[in-house]
Amino acid sequence: MQQSKTVAFHTLGCKLNYSETSTLSRMLEADGFVKKEFEDVADVYVINTCSVTENADKECRQLVRRIQRRAPESMVVITGCYAQLKPSEIAGIEGVDLVLGAAEKFNITKHLQDLTKSTTAKIHSCDIEDVNGFNSSYSINDRTRTFLKVQDGCDYSCSFCTIPLARGHSRSDSIDGVLKNVNELAASGTKEIVLTGINLGDFGKGNEGGKKIDTTFYDLVQELDKVDGIERYRISSIEPNLLSNEIIEFVASSKKFMPHFHIPLQSGSNKILGLMRRRYRRELYADRVATIKQLMPHCCIGVDVIVGFPSESDEDFKDTFNFLHELDISYLHVFTYSERANTLALDINPVVPIHIRQERNKVLRNLSYQKLQYFSEQHRGQNRKVLFESAEKNGMMEGYTDNYIKVQTPFREEWVNQLVDWTI
Repeated sequence: MQQSKTVAFHTLGCKLNYSETSTLSRMLEADGFVKKEFEDVADVYVINTCSVTENADKECRQLVRRIQRRAPESMVVITGCYAQLKPSEIAGIEGVDLVLGAAEKFNITKHLQDLTKSTTAKIHSCDIEDVNGFNSSYSINDRTRTFLKVQDGCDYSCSFCTIPLARGHSRSDSIDGVLKNVNELAASGTKEIVLTGINLGDFGKGNEGGKKIDTTFYDLVQELDKVDGIERYRISSIEPNLLSNEIIEFVASSKKFMPHFHIPLQSGSNKILGLMRRRYRRELYADRVATIKQLMPHCCIGVDVIVGFPSESDEDFKDTFNFLHELDISYLHVFTYSERANTLALDINPVVPIHIRQERNKVLRNLSYQKLQYFSEQHRGQNRKVLFESAEKNGMMEGYTDNYIKVQTPFREEWVNQLVDWTI
């Protein structure tokens, strides 16, 4: 492998994908590749894909076309969820040279050694049932905040979701494996770690050298809290049925775990939750929010919600809106339902017209804006610690309080990666 080979990366989708892309980058750099920006001309382009929505699929195809125009002789490698779900479809995209499924993603250096430009793409994939083992990953693009993957896959069967088909069964790193990565990150100067996974609260499932891991997510957070050198942890996203009272109470008493939860809801209608095959009802969700706010009134709570799910009537959407409006939450991530192949939701009728899905999305995004403004205003005048990031944008820098309020101020080099006392 020549030292002069260059590689550029682009990531679509979730924080877990970002952690994996960063790890792939380090692997290739260790093998002699020189990393380039994605907008530059490179010998190899790697696109780590998502397939949660149809837009993610479309964006992948658009990126390949852009590469074709910019660097038609370059190698294009597609990996990630879209690559596992539809390898043949991706291989048919003009310009794609290599498709790596879930089991082969972390063998990328081996596959690139003999890769040559061809009119047909090579596919290295397998049945998702054969995907085993856990590959730890973390991002280090910005040492201020790192996304650390501790869990992968999902054993749930939500009717709208293709992730179990793309990622396989739920499996985890060991606590010792996580602690090894955390200590490496602490030594590198990282101040904040965001714990990521596909179903994070399911941590403890899986195999470690063929042995069953007999630990829980609660066990993990207790051990992480003891590590010196890391100032902050955040829990990226956790299912409400897996967010136990003991986890909430632990975060409330911890000085390192931030008062910030992101809890998927998906719908405020119990009818729709049932059709989605979610493992809770809205009453449990409301109870989790109430418990958090009782122990941590200042806590930031983010919510995932899907609009336009099949059979969602105007009344069902009104239920969702009213439920969210009354909840003491801080912001929403709103997703417009899109049909995914091989999901049970395809058999649910009636289908909600696209324009109604889009209208409902706008309504909830407006509600999210109001919620975030209200949450921020509640903390005006308070003194909280802000961890400032290194990126400079038009002479400004930004950072986040412990409870995830964004702060912007004129750039000061001495504040980069530092916790600064700040009056909101």
